[in-house]
Amino acid sequence: MPTETLALNGIDGTTGGPLLPDLSIDDVARIAQGFAPEPAHLSELRFRRGGDAAHFGVKEGVDPKDLAQTGWGVVFAQADGDKVDGIKEALGELLALRRTQAGERYREYAGEQGYQAGESKQKFLARHGVGPGPVDPDKVPYYLLLVGSPEAIPYRLQVQIDVAYGVGRLWLESLDDYAAYARSVVAAEKGATRRARGISLFGVRNADDHATQLAAGELVLPLAAALTDAHPGWTIATRVGDGAHKADLAGVLTGEEAPALLFTASHGMGFPKDDPRQLAHGGALLCQDWPGPREGAGRPISEAEYFSADDVTADARLHGLVSFHYACYGAGTPQSDDFSQRAGTARRDLAAHPFVARLPQRLLAHPKGGALAVVGHVDRAWGYSFGWPGAGRQLTVFTSTLQRLLDGHPVGSAMEPFNQRYAELATDLKEELEAIDCGKAPDAVELAGMWTASNDARNYVVLGDPAVRLAV
Repeated sequence: MPTETLALNGIDGTTGGPLLPDLSIDDVARIAQGFAPEPAHLSELRFRRGGDAAHFGVKEGVDPKDLAQTGWGVVFAQADGDKVDGIKEALGELLALRRTQAGERYREYAGEQGYQAGESKQKFLARHGVGPGPVDPDKVPYYLLLVGSPEAIPYRLQVQIDVAYGVGRLWLESLDDYAAYARSVVAAEKGATRRARGISLFGVRNADDHATQLAAGELVLPLAAALTDAHPGWTIATRVGDGAHKADLAGVLTGEEAPALLFTASHGMGFPKDDPRQLAHGGALLCQDWPGPREGAGRPISEAEYFSADDVTADARLHGLVSFHYACYGAGTPQSDDFSQRAGTARRDLAAHPFVARLPQRLLAHPKGGALAVVGHVDRAWGYSFGWPGAGRQLTVFTSTLQRLLDGHPVGSAMEPFNQRYAELATDLKEELEAIDCGKAPDAVELAGMWTASNDARNYVVLGDPAVRLAV
């Protein structure tokens, strides 16, 4: 039996060590054998795997860049009750703009039409006349903005709907924040905000830390080279290792030539359940200032070593930015952990309740004009995102997504390569498990890899309106 272990990503801000203990390959393989997606969701995953990648989730003949064809909808949680009216009023400028752009394909789902507690993705869509398959915007719009906390509208629903639709989530701290975000998007859409054709890639490479060294060398630097070759009209700035300190990231966000697109790769900060810093700093970006797991172990990580919402200053130049954070918990934290379940046990709780990370909330709702969208990870991020055992470096999903952004696709459409990858991995895993049920001897290493990679691909999400695009 294999005795290897999978080192779980995630840095504990209280100790400088791993947030959770390692799992053996056998443990993960046993968890994988319990993989059982709902039949309707599996059917849709299989459709996506075999579909035409040129059209992704939306039906043939629909241009994903044209909201009059794709439609646009906003989904509120029925459980939020009276709060919805205030949020809708705060988002009024944005809703009015999307209503004009989408025309007869504009939808608002609230009250009994909104998301109902406990619903699966299939039940929600079925109530609105939709089954699995390509998106028909005449029934439900392709672009869907979920407005609600991950308690009211679960992360699981978001990632399942996102298999076929262009989905984003907005959950901010105050009505003023919603109004600020709406103003930022409307200004960008109307041409009042324009950013330089620049991309900044920020890659931490901490000493004695395999995860960040791998991401810097196998993701950030090759991605910078690929973008430089393919887009000579864009300025590509790369900050890796000694150029990736906290002050360097702050400089990117306040500089006169702030980029249109920011891509970061680092550890995301994790804190144990009920730690007072978890809600404020969970998912903050650990920078080059941290000396690494050997020198930094056994002591709390200082706020001077990571970039959090508290470090987004009043003079930050965020208006029109799209930011992509490859980091554990970079978008948010679920209540329980898919990667820690052992046979016969319940999943370990990560937090008292699921939450959206405070850093992207601050970026989106900056009072002087915020980011248009932040892409990040819910739960742990893994090296399977850009590498595969036996095949080496795999950047196509990242380069395809960024290429679509640079070509003018809205961010929800640009993320479709990640959805396609999740569909492929999940259906491959299910087919492997069906073969095992029919007598095939399980390969623990293969099962562990497929299950981990499937969860990793699934957990990339968009925070903000999925119909925004680069403001250049």
